[in-house]
Amino acid sequence: MRSPVEMAIFELLASGAPGRSVAPEAVARAAAGEDWRRALPQVRAEAVGLARQGRLLILRHGKPVDPNGFKGVYRLRLPDTDTQVAPPHAQA
Repeated sequence: MRSPVEMAIFELLASGAPGRSVAPEAVARAAAGEDWRRALPQVRAEAVGLARQGRLLILRHGKPVDPNGFKGVYRLRLPDTDTQVAPPHAQA
């Protein structure tokens, strides 16, 4: 069963142009409405899980990052066949 956060992630990504990314705040707003700030940790956790499965990319500064060790501001995007996640030791 898909969670409301997972459904919001894929609905927002599907509604945009190919290669478009979305902010976690937009996902939280779509999934939780007015209580969106409380949903941000769940958005991050869902994004990490989906990225580990290869179903989602987590971006920092427009580049895919390892879901196991990123920090700071991030965006979400669907993977394409040319994109590979940087190994953990390659991140700055």
